[in-house]
Amino acid sequence: MIREFHDLIMENEQQASDLQVGERLKILRNRQSFTLDRLAAASGVSRAMISRIEREEASPTAALLARLCEALGLSLSAFFAPDEPACAPLIRHAQQRLWRDPVSGYLRRSVSPPGVASRVDIVEVEFPPGARVSFPPREESRAMTQHIWLFEGVLDMELPEVTHRLHPGDCLFMDIGDAFSFHNPSDQLARYAVVLDRGR
Repeated sequence: MIREFHDLIMENEQQASDLQVGERLKILRNRQSFTLDRLAAASGVSRAMISRIEREEASPTAALLARLCEALGLSLSAFFAPDEPACAPLIRHAQQRLWRDPVSGYLRRSVSPPGVASRVDIVEVEFPPGARVSFPPREESRAMTQHIWLFEGVLDMELPEVTHRLHPGDCLFMDIGDAFSFHNPSDQLARYAVVLDRGR
């Protein structure tokens, strides 16, 4: 019963988040004067798919959303950040934005208070057993770096030349311009933090 109640809450949170993603994408695309065709050409995502996302008829995967953000010159953290200026340096757990990847099921929580004068964003991720999320090379992100700090479970970080297996307490520093994948090889949930620095 408790698990069913938790799943219902997550489903409701995901439905609300999906609505925000479509609306947010349209706002950011229009703000930069990108037509659907221009964003499609820049991102490699079809015009039809972008239109479906904006109309809230489809949920983008993490990799697809990363490609759209790259074309718009944004990080994922910037995509999810509200436009309103920060009213306080503190954001409560219940106020932090959630988004669930519809394919892998990973849950992304934006931990950092929005709008503060910092290059650093902190994200908490709950990564399901067996899940894998792959990100393509992102030229606009080559100035960005990130720390992956694993709290529980096991996580494989697959880079072009090497795979790092992380155990609880391990922390991996990496650039994010190259292709990479997150993979949970176990049958247990992995939970970790991503500490993103938007510029060196």
